[in-house]
Amino acid sequence: MSNVYPALIVMALVTYMIRVLPIILIKGKLKSKFVKSFLYYMPYAVLGAMTFPGILYSTGNILASVVGGAFALFLAYHNQEMIKVAIGGILAAYIWQLLL
Repeated sequence: MSNVYPALIVMALVTYMIRVLPIILIKGKLKSKFVKSFLYYMPYAVLGAMTFPGILYSTGNILASVVGGAFALFLAYHNQEMIKVAIGGILAAYIWQLLL
């Protein structure tokens, strides 16, 4: 149990430094269009990388998961509300599993 506290302190420092170092190192406005676009799209890429595997392995049947995910993408593309997209994807995967 005594090894837990040093591990917590190290994890806290690493997390803190990741958040603070950009503020310390970057003073002033960013001039590079590449860096600006990279920082703009990064949250979307991370969210997609975290969500996509969860979609594929959520039902135990990859085909049903793909159908549900595709239907959710279809709804999102047609500017539906987030709750409709989530429920639509769940229902599509559920109905697909019922049919098979």
